[in-house]
Amino acid sequence: MLAEARELPIVGTSRLPIYGLLVGNAVSQIGNVMTMVALPWFVLETTGSAAQTGLVGFFVALPAFLSGLFGGTLVDRVGYKRVSIVSELFSGFGIVMIPLLYLTVGLAFWQLLALVFIGALLDVPGVTARRSMLPELTKHGGLQLEQVNSAFEGIQYVSILLGPPLAGLLIAWLGASNVLWLDAGTFAISAALVAATIPGRLAGAPTRVMERYVDELKAGLRFLRDDSLLLSLAISLAVINFVSSSVFAVVLPVYVKQTFDRATVLGLIVAAFGAGALVGVFVYGAIGHRLPRRSLWIAGFVAEGLWFWALLLTSSVPIIMACIFFAAVIAGPLNALLVTIRHERIPRELRGRVFSTFSAISAVASPLGILLAGFMLEYAGLDATLITIATLSLLIAIGMFFVPAFRRMDESREQAVYA
Repeated sequence: MLAEARELPIVGTSRLPIYGLLVGNAVSQIGNVMTMVALPWFVLETTGSAAQTGLVGFFVALPAFLSGLFGGTLVDRVGYKRVSIVSELFSGFGIVMIPLLYLTVGLAFWQLLALVFIGALLDVPGVTARRSMLPELTKHGGLQLEQVNSAFEGIQYVSILLGPPLAGLLIAWLGASNVLWLDAGTFAISAALVAATIPGRLAGAPTRVMERYVDELKAGLRFLRDDSLLLSLAISLAVINFVSSSVFAVVLPVYVKQTFDRATVLGLIVAAFGAGALVGVFVYGAIGHRLPRRSLWIAGFVAEGLWFWALLLTSSVPIIMACIFFAAVIAGPLNALLVTIRHERIPRELRGRVFSTFSAISAVASPLGILLAGFMLEYAGLDATLITIATLSLLIAIGMFFVPAFRRMDESREQAVYA
């Protein structure tokens, strides 16, 4: 039988642990986003193939499902702080080996696929561990959960604002392979910050093991199955991610390579998304607790579905940046809203495995979507690929109006389990 993790008393009030986690996550996210620009650009420069770029994106996305499904129980067993540190070091190792091999003995394409798989293998357990620490660190810092979730998710958008332009400039100056060295270093810095600033008593003690691993895994699956709102959210994300996850992974890099052939343009366009999303998540942090959640959720995905059309209708960088900025303002609250709902509905002793299983379901179709987009770009062309993605994304977003479980989003505020 599963033993509930022992709740340790939180003595005193200090914001150093939450600040340490947020800063460490910021450094790591900037490295992730720089890799998001540098890696596909590196593949396009060395292979010239959209299909191979899509294949690399497939191997980056594939671990999200595997580690999400099986890693959540590991997060609960090992502890949030330990998993967070190990995941960062593991990611850094996978990335640093790419330029190391490329600049020394040579890098075969199969080796690149293996290394990006390794680099992404513990990403979901790592972010699950960091998100799972937030309620206790929030309470210890005397803050509100909406505020901290907005800050945590907002960091992702800050990284998207700063990382791509920085990566674009560094690629032009140093080359894509050398930028990967810097990306790997950010993971080591993040691991060190988490290790130094978060005391063990606030980091989620490992759950006492009283069941077999597979039984604990099933407990998380059962909880998610029995919560119709969480399950509907996960499935809807799986569908939308199948269609749209390829945009930043392969479609946008190919679009910029073919249209402008400058990595700095890719950095600017992605940064516009980060800037808009940052505005959106800050607004959510300030007034999100008063906004109707279902309307906010659906509006965000409708907005994301609309900006794809800008890539078809114009090649003006300022216009594209303006369109993606305004769409991202509306979509910016989505992650913070989603994490808040999960914190409210998931008991602490199941937090790691349910968070992780949720991520696995939402990411299950992303690798296939990225792979198909790469081959479609190669054989059907850029315009046909963009029309397909833009049309399907908008139809899926509109279809969310008809999901009955989404009407229950606001119930979570009265059912919060972290209070």
